[in-house]
Amino acid sequence: MKPRLVFVHGVGGPRNAATELDEWLRALASGAQAAGHSRRIPELLHGKALDIRFAYYGDLFFDGGAQGVAPQGDAVDADTETLVELLLDSVDERLLEPENEHEARVLRRARSQLAPEGEQQGAGDVLRRALSSANTLLALPGLRRVGGWASARMMVHRLGQVRRYLARCDTDGSGLSLDRRIRDLVAQDLNPSGPTIVVAHSLGTVVTFEALHEHTGVVPLLVTLGSPIGMRTAVGPRMRPQPLRVPAAVSAWLNFWDRDDFIVGQPQLERFVAANAASVTPVSRRVDSDGAWVHPAAKYLAQPGVAGPVLETLEAVTAI
Repeated sequence: MKPRLVFVHGVGGPRNAATELDEWLRALASGAQAAGHSRRIPELLHGKALDIRFAYYGDLFFDGGAQGVAPQGDAVDADTETLVELLLDSVDERLLEPENEHEARVLRRARSQLAPEGEQQGAGDVLRRALSSANTLLALPGLRRVGGWASARMMVHRLGQVRRYLARCDTDGSGLSLDRRIRDLVAQDLNPSGPTIVVAHSLGTVVTFEALHEHTGVVPLLVTLGSPIGMRTAVGPRMRPQPLRVPAAVSAWLNFWDRDDFIVGQPQLERFVAANAASVTPVSRRVDSDGAWVHPAAKYLAQPGVAGPVLETLEAVTAI
């Protein structure tokens, strides 16, 4: 059985999996070329040496009539407390080392809106707090420009997908929760009897981490891009299994983060994700992307420091 390269996407609206796969592959090829791996790009990424898959679960977040448009009114999210925690985690992490005084002022204002002192508020007020803070955060460079969040409501709605996954509810007619159905879709693309290289993005890194704990195959390399696993209040403690440990199937884990990626919490995952029995720990590396919106997976994959190790691993497994 051929080795597999599996991509796992993150938050967002419904998407065309084939189009997205093509975009990710083109970005990976660009980064690989910049890393000096031009020779085998056509064979590995466009030939028959690999079984390449895009694990798509995005439509599970939308009902039959949804078109990826942010909902109106209080339909953004019924449980916004976790959303507030998500925003607080991101704000607090950036406040540790703000880029400049303007960013620090924006972050402090957003934090005061998220956690006003001495105020008892109901669910509707919490929602308004989240939206007000998100609107403030859109003043940060990159968040409101082309390709980013078009509005505070869209920002809150997309982050709400992380909350919905971690809520472990939204059961279907057969009693399967949303998170279980998402993991099952990812698991079916993993190679049960051969090597699988997994590249996961955003919420997909959380899904992949949990799915790999149930995977019995071999994963020579796990790559996580723009991961929220480092959100130490809203995400990490809600993941399974606890305490967080590298899945046994993983032989190497590279975690990439960009300073301007608002989704990333604490980027140094090796600080709180324990090694597996083979002493594998996450290795976190910073990248710096150009452009207004750095969170998309394609921005990460086009980085030679990201694409290089992926191509090196692909070459190694296809040479077996």
